[in-house]
Amino acid sequence: MYDHDYPSDALGMAIPYSTYDTLANRGFVVVGTSHETPAFAVAALALWWQDCGMKTYPQAKELLILVDCGGGNGARVRAWKYHLQYEICDRFGLKVTVCHYPPGASKWNPADHRLHSEISKNWAGKPLTSYETVLKYIRTTKTETGLSVQARLYRKHYEIGERISNVEMAKLQLTRHETNPNWNYTLDPHRPSKM
Repeated sequence: MYDHDYPSDALGMAIPYSTYDTLANRGFVVVGTSHETPAFAVAALALWWQDCGMKTYPQAKELLILVDCGGGNGARVRAWKYHLQYEICDRFGLKVTVCHYPPGASKWNPADHRLHSEISKNWAGKPLTSYETVLKYIRTTKTETGLSVQARLYRKHYEIGERISNVEMAKLQLTRHETNPNWNYTLDPHRPSKM
């Protein structure tokens, strides 16, 4: 907290990674404490699937993820695809399709205007001086249309700069789509689902 003003005075880092379920109008925010990395982004998605997704959609065999083009889940980030393969597809037996919003178009992402904006309104003008405060304001975010938000603190440490080799990339079950193949692709599990 205070990290945007004077990083050297910060009491800690709070890195939110959110999942917004457009059908259920539910948000799930994982607040990390180390770095925004592809491994952290995928771990946050896995936590959402474990805690919410598989309970809400127990028969699901496929997952569609709409994400921005940058950060830990960037369209060019190899580690993002690598961790999706092993931590979501293979672990849960899910076919995952990813569609990235083009650079500069993140305002069209429902998570930004239907979740993040409401969280920002809820904590507007309040100092975020502890993890408990951050979690409280995320969890108490609600709207008249029924939005509710869960939040979890996640203290696992992630190193930055992870590299995924060409050999590792070749092992992924990745199929690029015909339309904008760098931004749209599908990952299949290495083995069939047992669910």
